[in-house]
Amino acid sequence: MTKKQPRLDFERSLNRLEEIVTQIENTSLDLDKALALFKEGDALVKICSSKLSEAKKKIEIITSSGIKNFKE
Repeated sequence: MTKKQPRLDFERSLNRLEEIVTQIENTSLDLDKALALFKEGDALVKICSSKLSEAKKKIEIITSSGIKNFKE
């Protein structure tokens, strides 16, 4: 049975992504380790991007509802 990865929230994903960038920039890694970190980072970028898109949609709904209610 495969273990499910826990869903990461935006802040944890971003923090981990920053750790990965620091590791890649500041350490001498072998190619396999660097590629593994890059792959993990790519997945985290997608998670962060998705979370930001969701937040943007919610803000647009809230602000458009507020404008409509204000005009009435």
